[in-house]
Amino acid sequence: MAASFRAFFLPIICKTTTNNSHPHALDSLHVRRAAKIADKSAGFTSPHPNFGCVITTNGKVVGEGYLYAQGTKPAEVQAVEAAGELCRGATAYVNMEPGDCHGDRTAVSALVKWHPLQHLRGHAVRALRSEGLQVDVLGEDLKSKIVQEALKSCLIVNAPLIYRAASRVPFSVLKYAMTLDGKIAASSGHASWISSKESRYRVLELRGRSDAIIVGGNTVRKDNPRLTARHGGGHVPIRIVMSQTLNLPEVANLWDISSVPTIVVTQRGARKSFQKFLASKGVEVVEFDILNTRDVMEYFYNRGYLSIFWECGGTLAASAISSGIIHKVFAFVAPKIIGGKNAPTPIGELGMVEMTQALDLIDFSYEQIGPDMLISGFLQPLPDPTPVIPSVNETYAIDPFVTPYESSIIFFYKTWDLYGAFSNFSPHPIQMPDENGEYQTWPSIEHYYQAHKFVGVNDPMARDCVEGIKSAKSPEEAARMGRTMQRQHPDLVRSDWDTVKIDVMYRALKSKFSIYPHLNSMLLSTAGSVLVEASPHDLFWGGGRDGEGLNYLGRLLMQLRSEFLGESLTSSESSFLAP
Repeated sequence: MAASFRAFFLPIICKTTTNNSHPHALDSLHVRRAAKIADKSAGFTSPHPNFGCVITTNGKVVGEGYLYAQGTKPAEVQAVEAAGELCRGATAYVNMEPGDCHGDRTAVSALVKWHPLQHLRGHAVRALRSEGLQVDVLGEDLKSKIVQEALKSCLIVNAPLIYRAASRVPFSVLKYAMTLDGKIAASSGHASWISSKESRYRVLELRGRSDAIIVGGNTVRKDNPRLTARHGGGHVPIRIVMSQTLNLPEVANLWDISSVPTIVVTQRGARKSFQKFLASKGVEVVEFDILNTRDVMEYFYNRGYLSIFWECGGTLAASAISSGIIHKVFAFVAPKIIGGKNAPTPIGELGMVEMTQALDLIDFSYEQIGPDMLISGFLQPLPDPTPVIPSVNETYAIDPFVTPYESSIIFFYKTWDLYGAFSNFSPHPIQMPDENGEYQTWPSIEHYYQAHKFVGVNDPMARDCVEGIKSAKSPEEAARMGRTMQRQHPDLVRSDWDTVKIDVMYRALKSKFSIYPHLNSMLLSTAGSVLVEASPHDLFWGGGRDGEGLNYLGRLLMQLRSEFLGESLTSSESSFLAP
């Protein structure tokens, strides 16, 4: 979040000693380790940063952890639990400052018990120091070449968030595979396969780190791609097709949305009949007055996307580069020569006539993958993550989730927003009675909600799905499993789901806010304010991008608040509760 941007990107070292000597090499090694394990969750924490924590005693690692996904146990808590008694008097290394939610301070409390943390820049560092811990901030308290290298690793692991906040478009990565003579296909258009099996597997991993994959119409017509993690497992990004004329085939793998949604962006008015056809398939169509890559990326920025993976042809790639929205490039070079005067190249016309105009990659690297060579690097320098604290209006311009809304309306969305603990994805286990009246523990409200789509259905697959959702590692995985099963097997969803789902959510919310006193207090503290779930995607539980959503989650929270207060709803609340 922009308002606490600097705080979130301060790699820190917390010590219980007051020794002023710092073994920079060892400290830097442990900080880089924290950044490395933080990277394990890339793609799962979006749109939040990747966070890792390493705890050492006498230079030896005794515990570590990383934030797996939003709504899961904080990295600091995992590391402390792993270290056990060895964490007393130890040193904690984190790749950025802890960023606990308002009303939920478990991350900082894992390192310092009972100290309150406000959702503001620098408060975690002050909180830790006030308890007598020595806190060293890389680049501020520790300065050396090796420290700068460790600091850089902490920034790169969260490069998508840094670039997104600075450029106001999602972090965009262009990937292509080409022959040694610079061709992405033969003159005939045939392109399977340029790169090796090892390189293609790496591409699947890179896809899983992104929120969405974007291709152009030519790619759909010629390659008919699936753009999924075809070998199973991991995060599966949204598919985006960018086509000005909608000259697309009716039969295409991307129109199958049983596993993952597809969005088509096009020029306003293009092939209305085909738009209706796509809608009948469940494909979302978004029209633009003038279709261009920057407007499309600004649109997906406003929808909350963190990173986009571009797997398009040369024409679209050139347009994206020219508009300044590509931040990083992954080029797989195969030891093959195909030739061909008209064989396509990875980048189309950029309007450059002299070699001095060529774009240089920054922080580039080489890696051999099978027989291929992967060259990667940034097209734009890493933005400064420590800007001057912006005003409220400036903050909103950087991050729409930090908004200058009037105080009578409280918006919440992701679990570590100011009121993120209101989210059904927050990491608060609940206890709910099963069909036999026996209480069971569910990892989060979202686990409970998704599983109850299939509870009571007399089918082995439905029962297995319930157990699978209950054991999901994060609320997001539980949601993904439930939604996928609902799309692929709608016959397994309980017949009364549409009529009972609001009650299922309400009972789960009541359990959560009854079990945790600090959450109950936080909810009651909002008395007189309208609560709005600010999801731009969910038009049932959320408020939508332009307020067109039904906001049922906000409504239920206001209803629950009134129940706890023993009061009737105010007129303003009633208007929001009315469907």
